[in-house]
Amino acid sequence: MFRIKLTIEFDGADFCGWQIQDGVRTVQQEIESALERQLGAPVRIHSSGRTDSGVHARGMVAHLDSPRDLPSKAYRDGLNRLLPHDVAILSAESVNDDFHARYSSTGKWYRYSIWNHPVRSPLQDRRVWHLKGQLDLESMRQAAALLVGTHDFAAFRAASCEAKTTVREIFDLDLTRQDRLLQIDIRGSGFLQNMVRIIAGTLVEVGQEKRSLDNVSELLVNGDRNAAGVTAPGAGLCLMEVCYR
Repeated sequence: MFRIKLTIEFDGADFCGWQIQDGVRTVQQEIESALERQLGAPVRIHSSGRTDSGVHARGMVAHLDSPRDLPSKAYRDGLNRLLPHDVAILSAESVNDDFHARYSSTGKWYRYSIWNHPVRSPLQDRRVWHLKGQLDLESMRQAAALLVGTHDFAAFRAASCEAKTTVREIFDLDLTRQDRLLQIDIRGSGFLQNMVRIIAGTLVEVGQEKRSLDNVSELLVNGDRNAAGVTAPGAGLCLMEVCYR
């Protein structure tokens, strides 16, 4: 068997997330179907993590154990000929048998995008959260700074999250605005289910003057999900990069 690392880009708008599920379209299902056609046998791929419905990726990573010794370029170009328009293999490379897309990862970079304008953008609609009202960017940046570091993020996870520990490290959390587009870039050691989207929702409530900086600090202490912000829509979230040593 030959272990291959894939870096994948996809538009998640028409997918029910990454992981295979009965009766719905998923990214994993599309790639495994293409691999079976290419290699002539069923192949399981293992990803660096899951994405929810509507969430996008520019740098999802997965690996597979292939029964055939093909050039790396054959996986990229061959699979792209078989995949639908909304998913593509950016690169394929041979890796050692001890590489694992999930367990070898040292961190991830996510970007959450907000279209902050009274009028929605048809060109951006599938990739942003549209918010009409003005946001206080400086207050949002101050709140973001409170979340950087190693904390218990129990208040920032979905009720269905099954992680054994809720302690995570955020390396940096930056907010930038260019005209009408506000982007929240967050890099960390790992993330709980819906963690980035709940952080985005919480920061937005700070920017809307619905939530104080003291309240954000309290969330890291009390771990109360019901006290944190809304879960921002999946459309605004994109997995930008998975990091490895």
